[in-house]
Amino acid sequence: MKNIFIAMLLIICSMVNAQNLKSFQFYNQKGNAVTTEKLVKELAEYDVVFFGENHNSSINHWLQLKIAQALFEKKNGQIILGAEMFERDNQSQLNQYLEGKIDAKTFKDSARLWNNFTTDYKPLLDFAKDKKLKFIATNIPRKYASQTAKEGLESLNKLSEKEKSYIAQLPIKVTLETPGYPEMKTMMGEHAEGTKVMNFISAQAVKDATMAESILKNFESGKTFIHYNGNFHSKEFGGIYWYIKQKNPNLRMAVISVFESEDSELKVPEKEYIPTDFNLIIPADMTKTY
Repeated sequence: MKNIFIAMLLIICSMVNAQNLKSFQFYNQKGNAVTTEKLVKELAEYDVVFFGENHNSSINHWLQLKIAQALFEKKNGQIILGAEMFERDNQSQLNQYLEGKIDAKTFKDSARLWNNFTTDYKPLLDFAKDKKLKFIATNIPRKYASQTAKEGLESLNKLSEKEKSYIAQLPIKVTLETPGYPEMKTMMGEHAEGTKVMNFISAQAVKDATMAESILKNFESGKTFIHYNGNFHSKEFGGIYWYIKQKNPNLRMAVISVFESEDSELKVPEKEYIPTDFNLIIPADMTKTY
């Protein structure tokens, strides 16, 4: 009987341990675990927060919403939201949706929204709508980024003044000294043509520079601007972060980077891990939205 009791106890303990699963863990740059409460408290001290994401990660998007809600409370509503997923020439439609002048279907039909808008970004927009917050469409219209990749950065000089208003002020500095860009060059392969490589990198740069300019134009002193972007656009303090630093080195900016881990304890990865101010570790097998 005693042995049966012990066996049953071991089974119960095993079941409890199996259920004690971690869905995410934040760390600071030094590798110390950070609670969401402490994270929000620290983020409230920054002017700009970049919340990197894996575009199809459900937990990533859920945390973006929850952290925004917590920061709204912490800062008494003094926050501004903005995102890579909305393009500057669609700001009017975005504003109309936030003001309740058009419904979600009309907004979807009139703006170039990502396919995962409804599941991943609409909750953030609806939060901004409910709280009457500004939500800034920060990105370059995709056709101009595509043009840059095909024809080079100089081709943008031929655009009309109205078209140029949707892009960061030209000329845009493109350098391989920007963190992340050398990695893009490596991805293209050593046999890729030099012009093709630089056009590809310039297309990324014009996105980063435009989002940086959008943030700078809409930043308000005393408020925290939370920007949502793909992890690559701010990883290693590159991309958008780097371009803002060139224009305004005095802004206090924080980067949240995201990493996937196969470790059930979600410890800091041992490989391919370059931490930023805060680092979100999520399970590699977390549910994807697409």
